[in-house]
Amino acid sequence: MNKNLLETIKIIDGKIQNLSYHQARYENSLHTLNKEARYHLQELIVPPTKGIYRCRVIYNEDDVTVSYHPYTFHEVTSLKLIHNDNINYSLKYENREYLDLLFEQREGCDDIVIVKNGYITDTSKANLAFFDGSKWYTPASPLLYGTTRARYLDEGKIFEKQISADEMQEFANVAVLNAMVDFCIVKNGIIL
Repeated sequence: MNKNLLETIKIIDGKIQNLSYHQARYENSLHTLNKEARYHLQELIVPPTKGIYRCRVIYNEDDVTVSYHPYTFHEVTSLKLIHNDNINYSLKYENREYLDLLFEQREGCDDIVIVKNGYITDTSKANLAFFDGSKWYTPASPLLYGTTRARYLDEGKIFEKQISADEMQEFANVAVLNAMVDFCIVKNGIIL
């Protein structure tokens, strides 16, 4: 099985977005595996100068490869709840086979919301935030501690809270958060 790790970084007109958060996760991921980070990502990324790109940094303890892909936004308007108590995605691996199998269960929805042990975690590609009419809350136990989630927590724009699947109906809006979409409110907020 492929054990390469992955960072997905947004590039806008040659500017690397939120690099310090990606660098921190890169270093923390390797540290978790008892490995040393050998690179500063800034030195490896030579981004295209025009347009919006998804920069993929694939790495392991020895190698790093960087590629650039034009980015097209895909709107999320519907989410399907999927219960799975066995999932573990604490490190962002290049191999997403298990997440892809869960994603296939979306039954026509744009994405899934993974419920683990009764609590909301993430979608297949993003962290989540829920608006109660006053504040935005992100699940306290996500599958993956995302870089955009970390930045919004640091900025005091979102707050952690355990959110059970039963409590979701109490929230006025839901948003997805990741490096590419930043913070995007789900248009209809539909969760099936």
